[in-house]
Amino acid sequence: MLLKKTGFPEDEELVLCTVTGINPHSVFCTLDEYGGRTGMIHISEVAPGRIRNIREYVEEGKKVVCKVLQTNKEKGHIDLSLRRVNQAQKAQKLNQIKQEQLAEKIVEHAAKQTGQSVLTLYSKLAEKLIPQHGTLFAAFEQVSHDALNLETAVEKKIATMLTDAIKARIKPPQVNIGGDLKLSSYAPNGLQEIKDALAIATKAGVQVKYLGAGTYHIEIIAEDFKEAEKKMKEAIEPILEFAKEHDMTAEWARKEE
Repeated sequence: MLLKKTGFPEDEELVLCTVTGINPHSVFCTLDEYGGRTGMIHISEVAPGRIRNIREYVEEGKKVVCKVLQTNKEKGHIDLSLRRVNQAQKAQKLNQIKQEQLAEKIVEHAAKQTGQSVLTLYSKLAEKLIPQHGTLFAAFEQVSHDALNLETAVEKKIATMLTDAIKARIKPPQVNIGGDLKLSSYAPNGLQEIKDALAIATKAGVQVKYLGAGTYHIEIIAEDFKEAEKKMKEAIEPILEFAKEHDMTAEWARKEE
């Protein structure tokens, strides 16, 4: 990875490490994101319970996600834990690493296309974007949303090339929420009233699918849950009010997508 953090990691921080040495009662690792700083995992922090053979849990050269327990900046010591990282935390950290690697590949491609040094271009972007966005990938996500112009960090030609590559490889995240709406009417023009009620949903920008027996699936796709919930409210509340005014039966059941 091109990303190299300076200084020491914070306590409780999750870090990606490479196992470099295994002793009977400890494991030594390099912290990949911190310029190869060395940390140690005591045998009691490798796994819960009694450990008879530490090599059953770790292997030299393998990548592991650890939690920082404490650091001693004067001595340069970093105490790590492997057993205190649960599966969800491990998956989240590895996903963050993959995202950052994708961002670095995009930078590498742009550098090759323009004949620049990969490290020089990366450093220029990192200096401008990471302090504000936390990671390069997070900044690139903003670019994919048209919420960030890279011309603030690099010259126009490279910014345009990077933007095109980012939009091709990093899609804005989406969330789906929905539910089932059951409508019925015994009025002479009941079918038309149901169509009019459903038209309210389509005008609100949601998707409607007929499931049968007077039941319709309403699906909302948005960039985040807040926007999705807003669209849901704008679609469902007017339908229920319309049904009440026209003596229709309306039943709404929220579903997890």
